[in-house]
Amino acid sequence: ETWDDIVLPEQQKQILREVSLHVRNRLKVYEKWGFAHKSSRGLGISTLFVGESGTGKTMASEVLAKELQLDLYRIDLSQVVNKYIGETEKNLKRLFDAAEDGGAILLFDEADALFGKRSDVKDSHDRYANIEVSYLLQRMEAYRGLAILTTNMKKALDTAFLRRIRFIVQFPFPDAAQRAEIWRRIFPPDTPVEDLDIGKLARLNIAGGNIRNIALNAAFLSADAGEPVRMEHVLRATRSEY
Repeated sequence: ETWDDIVLPEQQKQILREVSLHVRNRLKVYEKWGFAHKSSRGLGISTLFVGESGTGKTMASEVLAKELQLDLYRIDLSQVVNKYIGETEKNLKRLFDAAEDGGAILLFDEADALFGKRSDVKDSHDRYANIEVSYLLQRMEAYRGLAILTTNMKKALDTAFLRRIRFIVQFPFPDAAQRAEIWRRIFPPDTPVEDLDIGKLARLNIAGGNIRNIALNAAFLSADAGEPVRMEHVLRATRSEY
């Protein structure tokens, strides 16, 4: 997958290119040019991807990793968050310490597991949830590589939190024109396709992740039938996706 595979408005693509540029030049700016000696805070290239499921947040992370030739570690935050106070921080510390050596890209998926509690402090646990978020942000800010958080609920994030994130990329739900673009690119060049009605497919109100599932499923159906991918296969695959 490359930048060409990501169907996003140009403004969002531009921010992703900037993220990449920051990662590529971090040693020069921090070490050679001396920014790291000023303060260790804010050196992390912290990034927030906001958008509904299937809008391309993980795919964008994979493209960044491929372009930068770095490993991508996907961390499901709902697995890291522990009901015992203080355990979450221990889990996060282990993760960051391990990644610090390899300079990997850290993708904290489903960050809502932490932010969901960041409303009013009703009891002591809520207060600790806020401490956990603060700890995560603090480690992200000091992490020398790229750390990405994904969430589908920007409304739940307070401005103090957003100020501490260097890049925020909004992944919108694709409109009909963008869906048509995704359909046009979804089948690999070697896949035989015949008479696909892109305009009709673009009317399906679904995100890129669902389009990908449908395309793959349709490819299997047509491979099994010994035929090129046609509308009938895509529509059968669509029914099972729904």
